[in-house]
Amino acid sequence: MNLTNYHSHSPYCDGRCNIEEFIVTAIFWGFTSYGVSPHSPIPYTSSCNMLHERVEEYISEMNLLKQKYEGKIELYTGMEIDFFGEEWNTTIEYFRNMPLDYRIASVHFIPNQQGEYFDIDGNAQKFIKLVDTHFGGDIRYVVETYFENMIKMIEIGGYDFIGHPDKISMNASAYTPHITDSTWYKDIVHDYFKFIAKKGVMLEVNTKAYTPHSYLFPNVQHLKYLKKLNIPLVVNSDAHIPSLMKSGYKEAYTLLKEAGYKNTMQLSSGKWVENPF
Repeated sequence: MNLTNYHSHSPYCDGRCNIEEFIVTAIFWGFTSYGVSPHSPIPYTSSCNMLHERVEEYISEMNLLKQKYEGKIELYTGMEIDFFGEEWNTTIEYFRNMPLDYRIASVHFIPNQQGEYFDIDGNAQKFIKLVDTHFGGDIRYVVETYFENMIKMIEIGGYDFIGHPDKISMNASAYTPHITDSTWYKDIVHDYFKFIAKKGVMLEVNTKAYTPHSYLFPNVQHLKYLKKLNIPLVVNSDAHIPSLMKSGYKEAYTLLKEAGYKNTMQLSSGKWVENPF
């Protein structure tokens, strides 16, 4: 198995170490390829997202680092692009014209009942307060809107894979314990994964929350179902500091093997190929 990661953040967005520190760590741990994926610029004010004026600087730095570490590791210039409907997504000209090696499509913001967008990706305490304050305490609306936006995003296309495909599950469970066991929630998620399989979309297995919270995204309970649907997966750590680059990897690969998976996907010479494990 080749160690790879295509979801990581740096100070261009909300990461806490410079890109070269990640690369040096990846080489030390034996990663064969590594991708950087700052949160994209968005049409709203956000402390977590890259500023428009820093995109060119980011791409230039990545080009220099590719030259510097050529022959030691394959480096890829990516971006995690936020979805805000037809007006802001992976397919708009702004992102199509960026010289990126790959694109992650993610939902971090959803509109409330009045059409105002809010970041639902914060910690559990912030999420609970947000739902009560801006969504009228309607957690079912939040969940349904999240997956509706994910489906719209998938339908539009223009990405390589979907980031943390059911991340809402962790915060929703903090708001309403065992919500993911409810029939209506399971129905939404199963229809969502069937839609993904129909579209032939690649999903990320995001390991970021496994060590602190025992959560994978997609949730462990869905892995056998994903295998049944033959949905291809790529394992990423969503690291914001180098020391967490392979956090949860060992457990994730063990769980994938138990679910029947024999390989994940990786970038090799710029193309997505199978990575047996």
